[in-house]
Amino acid sequence: MVENGFQSSFMQEAAARGFIFQCTDPAALDEAMVKGSVAAYIGFDPTADSLHVGSLIQIMMLRLLQKHGHRPVALVGGGTARIGDPSFREEARRLMTEDTIRTNLAGIEGCLRQFLTFSDDASGNVGSGAILVNNADWLDKLAYIDLLRDIGVHFSINRMLSFDSVKNRLDREQGLTFLEFNYSILQSYDFRELNRRHGVTLQLGGSDQWGNIVSGVDLVRRTDQASVMGLTTPLLTTSSGAKMGKTANGAVWLSENRLPVFDYWQFWRNTEDADVGRFLRLFTDLPLEECARLEALQGAEINEAKKILATEATALCHGRDAAQAAAEAARQTFEEGKVAAADLPVHSVPQAMLAEGVPVFRLFVEAGLVKTNGEARRLVRGGGARVNNAVVQDENTVISEKDMADGAIRLSSGKKHHVLVKVG
Repeated sequence: MVENGFQSSFMQEAAARGFIFQCTDPAALDEAMVKGSVAAYIGFDPTADSLHVGSLIQIMMLRLLQKHGHRPVALVGGGTARIGDPSFREEARRLMTEDTIRTNLAGIEGCLRQFLTFSDDASGNVGSGAILVNNADWLDKLAYIDLLRDIGVHFSINRMLSFDSVKNRLDREQGLTFLEFNYSILQSYDFRELNRRHGVTLQLGGSDQWGNIVSGVDLVRRTDQASVMGLTTPLLTTSSGAKMGKTANGAVWLSENRLPVFDYWQFWRNTEDADVGRFLRLFTDLPLEECARLEALQGAEINEAKKILATEATALCHGRDAAQAAAEAARQTFEEGKVAAADLPVHSVPQAMLAEGVPVFRLFVEAGLVKTNGEARRLVRGGGARVNNAVVQDENTVISEKDMADGAIRLSSGKKHHVLVKVG
């Protein structure tokens, strides 16, 4: 762990907020940032049409760079997506079609533009404006023999086998394809290409990328005699040990098309008490002094800190108006008990379904609050299912149009998950 004691404003704040885990040369990086603007990149694999909260610490690192006058470079892996990053995966990724990759790249770009100001934005400052690059622009043109001769000669198989991401797969006897084994080489090639094209001298990533980052640093030094650096963020888990960005219902997506704003706000509102201060520092722009004040709150007051965390984090992702609307919907839902709070997620069902009546356990499945009929029945038996704030006593209770209130039926799974069922 790198100790604080830096001269540059970025390194000071990054350390204070908890972003820094490893750095190839912290003193040199600090000195470079004191002297002027540094271009730094992070790569994002287009495995879906949205990024999720698990990628947010990397995005916030780029945002912090931009705040301090440095240039963020967001690399989307249109080329490496054809291989897939094997880091800490139990099995190989499925290979994607070109159409899927294009769709995912567009979705990821939309997510990044929510947090960063790009140089082509009207309000962008060209000096620190973020740029978006796709490694397919150079990887698609590579000739295999040239790659082996010019790049492969600088990679040691012995060293690559020592990477934790590789050792873990081999130790589990799950194997690693030659295709995946090339990922580290191509990521290193990306670093060199970005250094040559855009003057990028810093690669950022999660701690699981350390081996790949160091390989890139070595490649640039060996082939171009240039000095570049790497910096990683800590692997983030909640205080209870859960993986950040994952819930029982799946990933916490950054795109509203994947996850309603209310659910995104509610994810942050449900932060564990012990994580509030850390998440305020990492995932909001609030001053450190305010983060410390909120972290110190005790008892029931910690819930107010969680609401601030939820609103500030949601404002960065979806805008201030949407965040405040979600906060108000939550207030109405949980504090006033209103059924049709405007910004709760909505699920539409055919009118005929409610006209005929539907067993409550089936409606919970239909609304997406549970995945199976069996899970819905267990929810009811455990007392966790509510309809319009009333606990459901019988899993075969029939729900119909007579249960509509303010034009909707509110279904609740426990205290945290709610859906408005409407006719549509």
